[in-house]
Amino acid sequence: MSTLARSQTSPLRPAICSPRPNVRTFSTSPRSEKWGMFKTVQEAEARHKSGPFSFRAGALFVLTGVGLYSYFTYEKGRMERMRVTESHKGVGKARIGGEFTLTDQNGQRITDKEARDGKFSLVYFGFTHCPDICPEELDKMAVMIDKVYEKRGKSLQPIFITCDPARDTPKVMKEYLNEFHPALVGLTGTYDEIKDVCKKYRVYFSTPRDLKEGMDYLVDHSIYFYLMDPDGNFVEALGRQHTAHQAADIISTHIGDWKGPVKIDA
Repeated sequence: MSTLARSQTSPLRPAICSPRPNVRTFSTSPRSEKWGMFKTVQEAEARHKSGPFSFRAGALFVLTGVGLYSYFTYEKGRMERMRVTESHKGVGKARIGGEFTLTDQNGQRITDKEARDGKFSLVYFGFTHCPDICPEELDKMAVMIDKVYEKRGKSLQPIFITCDPARDTPKVMKEYLNEFHPALVGLTGTYDEIKDVCKKYRVYFSTPRDLKEGMDYLVDHSIYFYLMDPDGNFVEALGRQHTAHQAADIISTHIGDWKGPVKIDA
């Protein structure tokens, strides 16, 4: 058989294809799972060297510490003021203040509660014929009132109680107090009423009882401002050792510490 014949009768063999080898591709990006959120190895190393605290974290830590220190310092002062105030109410101690009914500069009879009118009150004892001390102290009182009003609103009621009821009539009181501050309430009364309220506030009272018309006499009295809370309890006595601004700051602090209701006029 010829060669040509054999090629025509032979079956076709299938083509054999070699399998394609598996080729793994790698990303050229510098980011990898090993470094987590860091974009580069250099960034990770820089973070590692800086440690767990950053400038922002340090600043926050300092500010938090300062805030806590300020808060606990304030609370310590407030608790000390409350302790002093409560000590004034102690059993066996002479109480300062108390109930009374007197006549105001408009001729109306009012009680101590009505005079306070739901506010803190600042009580001063004096007399209109006082040549120097009372005018100076009332000028000081006017500054104190305005400073407290700036910080705490009209939450303080200033009260002037005369130690000279014979000469300080409601009309005289009204004309006198108008020269100092419009918020002042002036109180007068009979000899026995004034003597009684002076005793309750532990104020020295030297006015003679039986006075003839035109008789000249001296009046001596204590020089203190008595701060009372809205319930009529004694809080603190402010003397000549306090400037008007110092006294106003003390009063404002006590008002701020007060946890009960307090009236504030518009």
